[in-house]
Amino acid sequence: MNKKELLLHEWDICYDKEDWFPPLSEALNGLTAAEADWRPEGAAANTIRETVRHLTFYKERLLKRLSGEDPQYPDSMTNDDTFAAYGEREETWEEEAARLEHVHKAVRAALAALSEDDLERQLTKTTIALSVTSLVVHDAYHTGQIVQIRKLQGSWPARRSFD
Repeated sequence: MNKKELLLHEWDICYDKEDWFPPLSEALNGLTAAEADWRPEGAAANTIRETVRHLTFYKERLLKRLSGEDPQYPDSMTNDDTFAAYGEREETWEEEAARLEHVHKAVRAALAALSEDDLERQLTKTTIALSVTSLVVHDAYHTGQIVQIRKLQGSWPARRSFD
């Protein structure tokens, strides 16, 4: 397996292919808007919708950078701001989940079109390959948070079967 194949494999298991952890699409499957907006009482935790916004933000930023665009954001924007609705977005839960899926697939298509040499091209402070690897780990981390929130709210099965 070459580096490109490995990155594509990692990208796939983060969103829609089962591996050592449930993929993000499975973690979001069947969620209602109320469940996506649920927050444990008294807990300083993000909702699932807020986490989806955060994941979408960083995937959209990567996609813009892969296509040669320089994403422009307010100088005062922080990582915490990415969990909130940014810009003019007032999307339904279904639209936000679809937006995440769309950008994930668009990044995959952009990665598939790259050569092995392209993966070593600088993308801001690091290479494309390292940027993608970091985002894969980031997705896995937040998928775990989403599953934990679903367990707390009782919308995740007590036992899960997978192959």
